[in-house]
Amino acid sequence: MSRDTFHAKSYLAVAGKKYAIYRLDTLPELTTLPYSLKILAENLLRHEDGVHVTVDHIRALATWNPVAEPQVEIQFTPARVVMQDFTGVPCIVDLATMREAVVQLGGNPDAINPLNPAEMVIDHSVQIDVFGQANALQRNMDLEYSRNEERYQFLRWGQGAFNNFTVVPPGTGIVHQVNIERLARVTMVRDNDGEAVAYPDTCVGTDSHTTMVNGLGVLGWGVGGIEAEAAMLGQPVSMLIPPVVGFKLTGEIPAGATATDVVLTITDMLRKHGVVGKIVEFYGHGVSAVPLANRATIGNMSPEFGSTAAVFPIDDVTLEYLRLTGRPEEQVSLVEAYSKAQGLWHAPEQEVTYSEYLELDLATVVPSIAGPKRPQDRIELASAKARFRDNLSHYTDDLGDDRPHKVTKIHLNNADIEIDHGSVAIASITSCTNTSNPSVMMAAGLLAQKAVQRGLTVKPWVKTSLAPGSQVVTEYYKKAGLWPALETLGFHLVGYGCATCIGNSGPLPEEISAAINNANLAVVSVLSGNRNFEGRINPDIKMNYLASPPLVIAYALAGTMDIDFAHEPLGQDSAGHDVFLADIWPSAREVQGTIDRSVNRDMFESAYADVFAGDERWQRLETPTGSTFTWDNDSTYVRKAPFFDGMAMDLTPVRDISNARVLAKLGDSVTTDHISPAGAIKPDSPAGQYLAQHGIERGDFNSYGSRRGNHEVMIRGTFANIRLRNQLLDGVEGGYTYNFLTDKQDAIYDAAMAYQKANVPLIVLGGKEYGSGSSRDWAAKGTALLGIKAVLVESFERIHRSNLIGMGVLPLQFIAGTNAQTLGLDGTETVSVSGIEVLNSGNIPRRVSVRAVHQSRGITEFEAEVRIDTPGEADYYRHGGILQYVLRSLVQ
Repeated sequence: MSRDTFHAKSYLAVAGKKYAIYRLDTLPELTTLPYSLKILAENLLRHEDGVHVTVDHIRALATWNPVAEPQVEIQFTPARVVMQDFTGVPCIVDLATMREAVVQLGGNPDAINPLNPAEMVIDHSVQIDVFGQANALQRNMDLEYSRNEERYQFLRWGQGAFNNFTVVPPGTGIVHQVNIERLARVTMVRDNDGEAVAYPDTCVGTDSHTTMVNGLGVLGWGVGGIEAEAAMLGQPVSMLIPPVVGFKLTGEIPAGATATDVVLTITDMLRKHGVVGKIVEFYGHGVSAVPLANRATIGNMSPEFGSTAAVFPIDDVTLEYLRLTGRPEEQVSLVEAYSKAQGLWHAPEQEVTYSEYLELDLATVVPSIAGPKRPQDRIELASAKARFRDNLSHYTDDLGDDRPHKVTKIHLNNADIEIDHGSVAIASITSCTNTSNPSVMMAAGLLAQKAVQRGLTVKPWVKTSLAPGSQVVTEYYKKAGLWPALETLGFHLVGYGCATCIGNSGPLPEEISAAINNANLAVVSVLSGNRNFEGRINPDIKMNYLASPPLVIAYALAGTMDIDFAHEPLGQDSAGHDVFLADIWPSAREVQGTIDRSVNRDMFESAYADVFAGDERWQRLETPTGSTFTWDNDSTYVRKAPFFDGMAMDLTPVRDISNARVLAKLGDSVTTDHISPAGAIKPDSPAGQYLAQHGIERGDFNSYGSRRGNHEVMIRGTFANIRLRNQLLDGVEGGYTYNFLTDKQDAIYDAAMAYQKANVPLIVLGGKEYGSGSSRDWAAKGTALLGIKAVLVESFERIHRSNLIGMGVLPLQFIAGTNAQTLGLDGTETVSVSGIEVLNSGNIPRRVSVRAVHQSRGITEFEAEVRIDTPGEADYYRHGGILQYVLRSLVQ
């Protein structure tokens, strides 16, 4: 297990049991590190093998310089991997394909097994087709199973075929909420030759919001599915020792503000400060006053402010939450004893040196929303109306006296109604970010109750929904007596899953959708989620806002974003008196009192008593057996992955790029939502045409996410987002490009296939923050399968950059102060990149030479940075990808 050069191995007795531990105080310097780096230090002590983890790595942490640029690469071995089904299905597809590839290369297929616990929660497949009625949950789940039967059969096969792989079936909850309420151990125990070894719970997950578990003191973050597969197969995660930002919390949240407002404020602060590639750590006496649910809400939003993780230390609040959620007392005692023995217990009086410092007085937080297209674009509620009007001009050319108007009449449900720019088309309480937090969920329920008591109703054009992150929410709403009011307003239970937050909002009523598209209206969605990128929530909706659950209901009552809650009423009561938001907003005392009466341990124990069993639908599924999967060539959901086709044991040397064409020239803030296939599949898209050719009816297309196990669908949906703006074309949105072979506009997929047939390599040009957003492996897989050899941008988001390398795509960055515009590149050039071949010698070139030849303006030559940051990443790139590297290693 460990060479243990520093003799760190010791023993800890807890409740009559003896555990081996690797003590940090063996090296006194490690005891003064920030909490997160202590976790990494223990990980190195325990895994020291002289090859992947060396004495020098451990000493590098012991001598950590908080203000130095990260330079030392270490190998972090997570204790477990968590997955959701959208990103998890491709992982299992790849593992199943690897079993066959191992045999072809002369190895043993049983070598392909998760070596550490891999846990999948099926939470991304429920779609809100049915809403506003009592049987919505049942009907949506029936539709979910009918659409996803092939995928679910495949996952059930995987659960039986692979060791260390478990599946939480549909209808249980959202992966991150299930993680904090059930899966997280905080302190792990593993048998090693008959000896129980205790160590910190750490995890990586195939979803960027894995950081939610940071609120429990568990160090974890989102990785691409590609990295997750490697971690499952025993490969450590390569990383540079990161800077750690100390974030001090003081004060208390004021009346009228919620945990959601705190999160949006912190997101705004940290995004402005700049924390990409850093770990944020909360410290100080104020930490103990932050409830665990609020800690989890803050940790969840780490990707939105760009940090690797946002972690809270372990303290009494952690233990109370473990008890509340039904963890055995033996486990709680171990967490406390181990954390105190290792110096991982919160000690606010202890001096810790951080790389940078920030502070927030919670008393200064004000009600906020974020939008209309990025979670970091915070808007104080008091100025929301004015900001909406300012933003609206970017979405329409219509005129109006005060702001653009286009009043459109609709006949809906036997009534004549009118909608306009800014009408709220979707109001959804959704996403683990907030549904894991009883304070904001109870506030929403109480606000609904008060609204009903005053006779208020939701506007008829609003699609309402409530999709909690676990069944516990349903139970405490029942106990609090809040369901009747929520259902009166149309917020019926529609499913247990991510739903609206990931684009599974379902179709709008036909009359509403037709009116929006015929009049080209800029309508809005309001959701209690963490993502509101363009084109993500619903194809009919241009503007999307994040808000707390009670504000979601408030906007549903108002029916428009064009409202000032402080001065304009939500409606009138039965006596004709104006009712303002302040009149129905519950006090903090009311909310806490309801929580105290309605949330208890029994609910968690009952909800998670048999969490892996599933309902009768799951248990009735016909499940294939055997160590290798029998692929169905007619399946449009699950297909054998192409990544190992023609693979040999010997490496193909890395080559420079010659005469590449630009497939897409993109601007700033191009997210993985723009790149990766997501949301509904349009009938006239290449993916829609593929499904139609395979006999799939339009109503059964399902979403891109549900078809992530089929590379034929996914490659056709890469760069196909309806809001993508490819600067090779003027005034065109969507997945299109200029095909230089035909001198015509073409679908990106069709053009890419034509270039491949002509043996023309491709590159992508982009701006700042390229690849920000969810940790989608298909943003990289699709890029590679399109034939893109390099991506040249101003800056990358961490996960997407590493995913590109993991798929054999070269990430290049413009030298600071330059970009495509300053260099005069318009994307019509042929581009060559030289200097890449240095990688064949085992070295990493820091820069390469780029030569762009324009038909009329001549030649532009410049240098670009190579964003292969570590020797481990260089190995992956040389092998053509991380999975190829792992496969060759296992066979050898």
